[in-house]
Amino acid sequence: MTKLKKPLLSVLMIYGVCFVFRWIEYFHIRTDKTFVGEAVLHKLIGIAVLCIALKLFSSNPAYIGFTKKRCLKHLFMGLLFGISVFVIGYGAEILLAVSQGCFPSLQLYVSSYAVIGNVGNQTGLIFFIICVTGNIVNVLMEESIFRGLFQKILQQKYSFTAAAVTASLLFGSWHVIGPVRNYVDGISSMGGMAANILMLVMTSALGGFKFAMITKLTGSLYMAMGDHFVNNTIVNMLHVVSSAGADEWMTVRMAAAQTVSFLAVLIVYMRKQKQAYVIKDSLTKTATL
Repeated sequence: MTKLKKPLLSVLMIYGVCFVFRWIEYFHIRTDKTFVGEAVLHKLIGIAVLCIALKLFSSNPAYIGFTKKRCLKHLFMGLLFGISVFVIGYGAEILLAVSQGCFPSLQLYVSSYAVIGNVGNQTGLIFFIICVTGNIVNVLMEESIFRGLFQKILQQKYSFTAAAVTASLLFGSWHVIGPVRNYVDGISSMGGMAANILMLVMTSALGGFKFAMITKLTGSLYMAMGDHFVNNTIVNMLHVVSSAGADEWMTVRMAAAQTVSFLAVLIVYMRKQKQAYVIKDSLTKTATL
């Protein structure tokens, strides 16, 4: 990749271009309010922006994490990891529902995610196909841009941690648009918008940092993509339905799954870093003898 004089500025410029298209789709085209049920157009444009950036910076997909080595293994690991933590998340939600005197059931149907709760109830095969396809596009764009391109550009000047924190904060701010639109549309109050923005920025930034650690540990984007895909798709497809309604305690499910997921990755990452430090220190001492 071409050495950039101002990597942070380059990242902010690319982010700005992608965010403008995201804003246009959410506020004007509103694809997620149509039959598609997913704001996918700006993600496709984001992938196009990525391809242009790679060409301009004399780079390639393999450099940012699309390596062929163990790609299927890492993808499977990501899917399995995502499913495992959501078993815990759904378990926590079901136990809460039972403790409240509601006897829940798991139901499979497609809904559209909204900040104020999932909406829609579609059981046709076409909706499942659209949901899966939309989330594949979403994961491909976000992981390749935020954990791939941005991470590599920022690491030209900054450490892995500093680059990951910066990219993760941008990823967090990427999600403010939903609450803002809800406020503009009169769906939520100013206070509700502020609370939702805070919640989404924090959770998305932490999730982004987790994906960055996974990418660092595996040396590719595939495990993070698998985990990200499960995180997005399962919310739209598998629902806890009780006498209190559908997905009434979805925040409990998400909090439990994401907390376990983040801590598990953080512990593994810190252990790997400690092992690498011990090995490096040992080699340094050996070299000085």
